[in-house]
Amino acid sequence: MDHHPPCDVESGLRALIARGYQFVHPSDATGEVLAVVGVRAHGDVVDIFRLDAEDDATATRLPADEENVFTPATWLWRESGPATTVLAALLSLPDDTTPTTTGGCWVPGRPGTAKWLTAS
Repeated sequence: MDHHPPCDVESGLRALIARGYQFVHPSDATGEVLAVVGVRAHGDVVDIFRLDAEDDATATRLPADEENVFTPATWLWRESGPATTVLAALLSLPDDTTPTTTGGCWVPGRPGTAKWLTAS
């Protein structure tokens, strides 16, 4: 695991928003938020940040053709641990902002789920 200087959670989330991350908040059947999840497709990759608690976060970089971004079969990079460390590591990745898609939208699924559909 690479070590990156941590950033505070609020600053890290604001930096993700500035980079174009779209956020969803999966919830359970009663409506309680289970996590904060940010997703951004760019270049030929998809980056995902999942915040379960301040000491429990995961970031993943996937190939853009991965079918399920929430439970991927393959990934190119992954970091887990305290949110401050994971955010710093994610923000330090190369940031290719050349889009390969023209956009898309979130489509809600069963309670607590959503899927990003790329525009064709």
